[in-house]
Amino acid sequence: MIETKLYIMMCASFIFSFIFIKLIKDYAQYFNLVDIPNQRSSHKEVTPRGAGIGIFLSVFIVAPFFYLSIFQSYLWSFSAILIVFVMGVWDDINDVTPKTKLFVITSATALLSLNDIRIDFLGNYLGENLTLGYFAFPFTLIAVVSFTNAFNLIDGLDGLSGGVAIIIFTSLAYIGYINCDNFIFIISISTISAILAFLIFNWNPASIFMGDSGSLMIGFIISLLSIKAIGYIHPITILYLSALPIFDTIVVFIRRIKDGNSPFKADKSHIHHILLKIFNNNVKKTVISLFLIQSVFTLLGIFIFANMQDGFIGLVLFVIIAYIFYIIFTKLYKKQQLEEIIEKID
Repeated sequence: MIETKLYIMMCASFIFSFIFIKLIKDYAQYFNLVDIPNQRSSHKEVTPRGAGIGIFLSVFIVAPFFYLSIFQSYLWSFSAILIVFVMGVWDDINDVTPKTKLFVITSATALLSLNDIRIDFLGNYLGENLTLGYFAFPFTLIAVVSFTNAFNLIDGLDGLSGGVAIIIFTSLAYIGYINCDNFIFIISISTISAILAFLIFNWNPASIFMGDSGSLMIGFIISLLSIKAIGYIHPITILYLSALPIFDTIVVFIRRIKDGNSPFKADKSHIHHILLKIFNNNVKKTVISLFLIQSVFTLLGIFIFANMQDGFIGLVLFVIIAYIFYIIFTKLYKKQQLEEIIEKID
């Protein structure tokens, strides 16, 4: 009976998401929910955005209908998701300042603490347990803000953010399932179903974009579910489950700082931009390649590092891989820049 209810919920989330996103796509222009191409865009035409609204509505209408007790138990957490979502919608319609985003995400993270969702413990390394004590909330805030924005930054190619989110949510759903945590499991499964419907519209060539209403909200949900999952796995595992957005942010920020630019200055130096040129602007090949990269790290996290007692090896390996990513993609980026300069001269 429980399985039947779960399947019905998944189907309902998918159907509702499809319907809502179709409506948003058809009426986006009336609400200024459109993305106008610029020099950093991979698309050439004005395209509707705000599909995150459809994803949010489908998840938070359908899931409570079937599993109301979960929402009642985590009311503060769902309130936190709501205010991040509202900010994202407003950002899609009328750009929100970085300070406002920081304030809203800080407030949302504070609400999570009311449900005891925070990072108190970083794991065991070389026999030493790293507990945060009074630094638990500041560290949690930095982690949530960092990943929420990191996920937002990979939303640059058709299907990329949605597919990466599905891979991450699948790993979280697995953790929730084997540890009988219905909060993690149900929210992950419901969100996966809603995003699958979104990918019908967002797969290249996309007819609608997720928008900040989706990318900020989904990044925030992944953050809070990951923090909850730390109760069952070694904390270092989370770095692997969400590796691609983290690597991309590290690579881009370090390169920008070394070049004397602000780390927040937008450009086309993300990993997906670099790979796109390598694949001769073939979006599908680029996106699938990035899915494979994220999947490999997710599998490493789940089946190798999740149950390790000491996270030292996992941490060192992650740092080494991040450094390799930085070296490789920095060289590729500089090579592409040089080729562009030569083409302009010719």
